[in-house]
Amino acid sequence: MDQRTSAAVDQELLYEVHDGIGLLTFNRPQARHALTFAMYERMAEICDAAENDRSLKVLILTGAGEKAFAAGTDINQFRAFKSPQDGIEYEARIDRTLTRLERCRVPTIAAINGACTGGGAGIAACCDLRIGTRTAKFGFPIARTLGNCLSMSNLSRLSALVGPARVKDLIFTARLVEAQEAHALGLLTEVVEDGPALQARAQELARLIAGHAPLTLRATKEALRRLQTRLTSEEGQDLIISCYTSRDFREGMDAFLNKRPPQWTGE
Repeated sequence: MDQRTSAAVDQELLYEVHDGIGLLTFNRPQARHALTFAMYERMAEICDAAENDRSLKVLILTGAGEKAFAAGTDINQFRAFKSPQDGIEYEARIDRTLTRLERCRVPTIAAINGACTGGGAGIAACCDLRIGTRTAKFGFPIARTLGNCLSMSNLSRLSALVGPARVKDLIFTARLVEAQEAHALGLLTEVVEDGPALQARAQELARLIAGHAPLTLRATKEALRRLQTRLTSEEGQDLIISCYTSRDFREGMDAFLNKRPPQWTGE
């Protein structure tokens, strides 16, 4: 990142550490914390730095304010897409970032208030624990917004959390699951009343975990990750190309940016 981009992302993705607990806050309220590529890269850098920072015990991820955890990737990032390779490179970039979060040395907690959708829901799914308020909403509404698809890695993570049938339900209906149902499905591990209760509980849970044996926690994380069946990214490239190079994807972007219903053709 150049100096200007670095300065901007430091305002859009806040990070601080106190008493061994890291707090990463998405901070683009005007866009419901939709992530730019620079924000994804900064998040990956924080996860990488945790590998060598033995003072860090737990990492909390959250969104500023009450409206959203993160609303996914900023749609404007897709405007320059012109070739099949653009879609492949985008999904590969996101997969690399989410894998670094998933493999983060320390336990990770997603503290979710409001909308947690698309790429934001993908980030939450990578975290070890997910706490939500009663206003939290979780989903992947891509079938009614952009007409793109999830990568093999994202589908694998979701299937491990809720099973293939629930993944189909979430994506086919394009609905946002409210907190109590998300808890019943396993998308949330705990539900609290509101924003202040969320931050208090996230800190309380982080302090509890920080006092436990780090090698036990890390071994458990890694063992469960290894249990997941993963196909290679190449095995899903044909699916990514079919969506990201389609007329429907262009229509979805235009409709989303112009706040109108998309007209799907299946082409």
